[in-house]
Amino acid sequence: MADKRKHRTLWGDAWVQFRRNRVAVYGLLLLLLIILAILLGPYIYRVDPRAINILESSAPPSASHPFGTDDLGRDILARCLYGGRISLAVGLVSMAIAMTFGAVIGLLAGYVARLDNPLMRFTDMMLTLPQIPLLLVAMSLFRDPMRMRFGLEMGAFIMVVSVIGLFGWMPTARMVRGLVLSLKQKEFIEAATNIGVRSGGIMVRHILPNTFGIIIVASTLSVASGILTESTLSFLGLGFPPDVPTWGSLLYENRNYMIKAPWMVLFPGLLISLTILSINIIGDGLRDALDPRQRQ
Repeated sequence: MADKRKHRTLWGDAWVQFRRNRVAVYGLLLLLLIILAILLGPYIYRVDPRAINILESSAPPSASHPFGTDDLGRDILARCLYGGRISLAVGLVSMAIAMTFGAVIGLLAGYVARLDNPLMRFTDMMLTLPQIPLLLVAMSLFRDPMRMRFGLEMGAFIMVVSVIGLFGWMPTARMVRGLVLSLKQKEFIEAATNIGVRSGGIMVRHILPNTFGIIIVASTLSVASGILTESTLSFLGLGFPPDVPTWGSLLYENRNYMIKAPWMVLFPGLLISLTILSINIIGDGLRDALDPRQRQ
């Protein structure tokens, strides 16, 4: 009987390598647990995150309020679950914007020789700019017009994800450009050129799919960066409106009660730390799993 060999693919081998990394698997399980808690928690823990009860203000964690309450008596667990949806949505949407800009600019710079120098010099200029001060200036200038046009919550969301995404594409562009420079020297690209495939078709059909590995790794780190940046903006009071809870705004609102009621900032800060830690661990695991030198 003929020996049947199992067909191997890059993504199949990457998944095998990823499963062998126990730390990365634990990070994935932790992230999935946080996502499930955020998505399904409000349907199980039916407490209004905006309900004010002065009689229970600054109550410590208990059976009725597992994470305690804030200075207005609002349940912190309910606010963390509600705010987690916004924080994760900010991270995902800003990641999509950053990855789109980074992939397009890196692809054009790496494949089209005449665009390489201007695009990379523009990327270098953006990398040298101080991001946090520019984010603060952009939020101060455009926050109110966006809120007036799209509403308080949606206007703030569009503004935050746009600013974070437009200031976070540069590392991805440089990585994609370096990979494209090596890919366009490969034999399959020369073969496609010799049979008359246009440059646009080569970039979209042959080069871009081969950059998905590095883009996926960069996207995981970009999600963590987006969540952290949103938390920074909210902590500085330039993110979402005060009545819209996010993990960063919870830290900002309760920063004055760190000594008197530490649970007000402990749980939002812990959720931010665990989410970013799990995403970074997953990114490291994907980087190792997609490394061609790891394939056997």
